[in-house]
Amino acid sequence: MAELQLKQKLTLFDMTMIATGSVIGSGIFLTPAIIAKALPSPMWILFVWIAGGIMALTGALTFAELGSMMPKAGGVYVYISETYGKLFGFLYGWIYFLVVNTGGVAALAIAFATYFGYFFPLNSPGIKLVAIIGISFLTILNVRGVKTGAIFSDLFTVLKLFGIIGLIIIGLGFGTSQTSDFAAPLGDLPNGIWSALALAMVGVIWSCGGWQHSTFTAGEAKNPRRTVPLGMIIGASIVLVIYLLTNIAYLFLLSPGEMAASPHVAADAIAKVLGSTGGSLIALAIFISTFGTAGIYTLTAPRIYFAMAKDKIFFKKISEVHPRYHTPAVSIIFQSLWAIILILFWGSFESLISYVVFTDGIFFALTAVAVIILRKRSPNAQRPYRTFGYPITPIIFIAIEVWFVFNTLFEKPAESLAGVGFIVLGIPVYYFWKRKISNRPA
Repeated sequence: MAELQLKQKLTLFDMTMIATGSVIGSGIFLTPAIIAKALPSPMWILFVWIAGGIMALTGALTFAELGSMMPKAGGVYVYISETYGKLFGFLYGWIYFLVVNTGGVAALAIAFATYFGYFFPLNSPGIKLVAIIGISFLTILNVRGVKTGAIFSDLFTVLKLFGIIGLIIIGLGFGTSQTSDFAAPLGDLPNGIWSALALAMVGVIWSCGGWQHSTFTAGEAKNPRRTVPLGMIIGASIVLVIYLLTNIAYLFLLSPGEMAASPHVAADAIAKVLGSTGGSLIALAIFISTFGTAGIYTLTAPRIYFAMAKDKIFFKKISEVHPRYHTPAVSIIFQSLWAIILILFWGSFESLISYVVFTDGIFFALTAVAVIILRKRSPNAQRPYRTFGYPITPIIFIAIEVWFVFNTLFEKPAESLAGVGFIVLGIPVYYFWKRKISNRPA
């Protein structure tokens, strides 16, 4: 009996919507307060968002070459494994399952349940229940077919883009550049400029990450050597423009001081011109945004664990393809169950952000370096897309990530060392799996 395979159904539009929708979640609504508190100057606020956009775009341009070379399910896991060996690939998948993606799904689920409570008041257990119901719905949706999941992500990404475009139009149309003094100096910073930048970049990088999710579904894309790189590049470009315009709109409605003092910047900004109706509209926009992004995370990351199981360094069951829907159903369910456990027993999401982006930054830098290594190691390999501006483009991306990782290590040592701890913990786990496989009867 022939082994069941994943079906190639995802179009360029699907891949672009996955790349865009993976980035635009809750961050653009919730992190501007953190950034304004760290850098209370309009021009510096815009500067760090531009830096985040450049990071995303240079990353997409760099990763796109790897995506065109190795259009396989698992994406970044495959690139790291091929370049550095199975141990490093396993550590990437390990940290993605244990913290990064499942933690992201859990946090997004709590976020959309919280904003669902804006319309139907919920207590803490009620929020957790709605979050679990939401994840269960998204799991069933994605198990039933990659195209079904992609249609959902397309729809919710388009809806969230319309919501953010509406926010931009209201801000630029009803606000004024006089609200914030764009020429205001940064002023005194208690711990200096580098510390302030590092703190602000935590929020920016969290908000700008996710475009690489389209690489995870490369094995199910039509013409993946074209659609995977183009989807990432177009998605990152869309995000750069939208995030910059959104923050200008915020600054047209609120001063940096007002932004820093507001836990709900978007709602407070729109409420200035639309009152309570604006609050309801923003709550709906954030619900759509976070629910849609949780759906994309449920669709994409299980392909990493699926690829790991195929490589025999994870549970064999996770490599199974559903006989009817041709999806990695067990892998999807496995991820969702862990996310639900995190919802039931997890504490604050804010304390997690730092070491999520810290550990992500380490593997981002390693993946970008892989482009340079493979150019030297395999100069004649098929590369339908070659990184624009090579080697400057990957060097810019690597420099931003390395700077961020080291600054986070110094500014937030507890969270950073926790991230390192999770990575190191994966090493004995990897060798356990290797030994288990070698002892398995043929």
